[in-house]
Amino acid sequence: MVIIFTAFFLLIVFQRLTELVVAKRNEKWMKDKGAFEAGQEHYKFIVFLHIAFLAAVFFEGALRGFKLSSIWVVMLTIFLVTQVLRVWTMKSLGKFWNTKIIVLPKANVVSNGPYRFIRHPNYVIVAVEIIALPLIFSSYLTALLFTLLNAFLILKVRIPAEESALSQATNYTESFSKDNTN
Repeated sequence: MVIIFTAFFLLIVFQRLTELVVAKRNEKWMKDKGAFEAGQEHYKFIVFLHIAFLAAVFFEGALRGFKLSSIWVVMLTIFLVTQVLRVWTMKSLGKFWNTKIIVLPKANVVSNGPYRFIRHPNYVIVAVEIIALPLIFSSYLTALLFTLLNAFLILKVRIPAEESALSQATNYTESFSKDNTN
């Protein structure tokens, strides 16, 4: 089980590092077009939370002997579905996808893909991952602790900062007003 856990864990770390490379490339492209960054003051806490989350998944998994939970099949299925949704979200945003709040003034916000149904699909995906991933390997404390930290410390600050920046510089308000939603 240790080998399976380690391989799975390393695959997730590789995925996250690859996403950071894509985000950096997208950031450069957007800033070259005149974009600005908002929310810099809280970004370091997001990075810390995600690193701490992965570390906690690893260490609690190790403390529990890398044991699969009784609901591991369900949690793994949910986690894999979130990965498909993550790719859909990233593809829908294209060069606008980022881990930071990077806003290109006067740009039309993306309202296709999962954005037809929900304003912040990536945050929902991350919230579900924070529950599902640790529960595959019986890391109950990690799932609970990081769900609370993400909801009450990160998203409570992040979503208003992002919406404010988008509302001030793009057509965000018009795109997501109740009169214009499908």
